[in-house]
Amino acid sequence: MEVQQRALHDIQPLIEQRADPFIYRHSDGYYYFVASVPEYDRIEIRRAQNLEGLITSTPVVIWRKRETGILSANIWAPELHFIDDKWYVYFAAAHTTETNEGLFDHRMYVLENENANPLEGSWTERGQVRTEWESFALDATTFEHNGSRYYVWAQKDPNIEGNSNLYISKMSNPWTLIGSQTMISMPEYDWEIIGYKVNEGAAFLRKGNRVFLSYSASATDFNYCMGLLEADADADLLDATSWRKSQTPVLSTDESISMYGPGHNSFTVSEDDEETLFVFHARTYKNIIGDPLYDPNRHTFVTALLWTADGKPDFSGSVAALARSLQ
Repeated sequence: MEVQQRALHDIQPLIEQRADPFIYRHSDGYYYFVASVPEYDRIEIRRAQNLEGLITSTPVVIWRKRETGILSANIWAPELHFIDDKWYVYFAAAHTTETNEGLFDHRMYVLENENANPLEGSWTERGQVRTEWESFALDATTFEHNGSRYYVWAQKDPNIEGNSNLYISKMSNPWTLIGSQTMISMPEYDWEIIGYKVNEGAAFLRKGNRVFLSYSASATDFNYCMGLLEADADADLLDATSWRKSQTPVLSTDESISMYGPGHNSFTVSEDDEETLFVFHARTYKNIIGDPLYDPNRHTFVTALLWTADGKPDFSGSVAALARSLQ
C-alpha cells in the first residue's frame, strides 16, 4: 500500500501504517509494539530495546483471523499486557465486514501465552470477554489500581442511541468480568458526535493523586479527536460520579502541522523510566477516498507527554513540542 508523502517539517510518525498503537516497556528492557494492521487480518508483535528499533524490527505474527464465522473479520486494536507472569492480548474481531444499521458486529477476545518471550511460545484463545449485552463491543484495555484489576471498553447499549459508550468493570481473571459494569462516558458534546456518536479507545494513566482515562470520539476521518476523563486516585472507579469529563477535546486535527484525526492512544515510558510517553495515531492528510476505515495511512506517533500547570496531561502541548523539535 502506498504511503502518502508528507510536507516538510510536519510531525513525522515513528511507524507508518499502524493504527490503534499500543507500546509496552517490559521489565526485560524491551519495548513491545502491537497495532491494527491495514489488512485487519492478523495480530503481530515487534520488540526492540529502544523506540527507534521498533521501526526496523521484524514483526512476528502470533495469530491470524479465521476463514469464516467468529473471529474472521476486522481484527482491531490489539493490546499486549503482562499479568500474573503471563502475556495477554486483548483485541476485537467481527463475524463479517458487513454492517447492520451502521454497526459492525465486533466482540472482544483474549489470547494468552505463558512463555517469557511473547514472540515465542504458543497463544491460547481464552475466548470472548462477556458483558451484560451481546452487542457491538471493542477497544478493551485493562489496568491494576489499588489492588484491583479493571477492564474498560467501548460498547453499544441497545437502549442508548449511538455507536458506543465507555464502560468499566472489575475482573476476576484476565478474561472474566465480575460484579457490576458502569457506564462512565457517552457521546454528548458536539465534538463527540461528528459522523457517529462514539466514545472508544480508552487508555489509563495515573499521576499523583489522580487517575485519567483518555479516549477517542467521532468518525475516524479528520473529525476524530480525543477527550479526557479524570478521577481522584482513592475514588470508587465503578461509581460514574467519580469521573469528571473534559468539555472540549484535548487533542484534535491541527492542519498547521498536517495532523489529521489524532486518537486511539496509549502510554508508555522512556528508557530511563523518568518520562511518560504519549503514543497515538493520526493521518498526515485530510481528504480520504472511500471509507476512512480502509484508508491505510493512519500512522503511529510517539512524543514525551507534557503536563499542564494544574496537573493534567497536556496532549496538544506535547504534539506541539514534537513539531517544534523537527524544525
